[in-house]
Amino acid sequence: MVIETKVYKNNQTTIPEVYRKKYDVQPGDIVEWEENDCGEIVVSFKKKFSFSDMIGVGTVKTSTNAVQLEKKLYE
Repeated sequence: MVIETKVYKNNQTTIPEVYRKKYDVQPGDIVEWEENDCGEIVVSFKKKFSFSDMIGVGTVKTSTNAVQLEKKLYE
């Protein structure tokens, strides 16, 4: 399937509805553009995560200081 979109002023374009729905693209998500070895452009969608989204996701076996970890995250 080929879908065309127009590039507007300031190089803006629209993500086609079929792909927005299929990949649950929401405002604030990241669009990544990468050229592969064949010269083709590969587009992928990434969810933007905040620090608060990450809390409780991972575990560590050693004791940590959350304030120090957050400071290092933003360095």
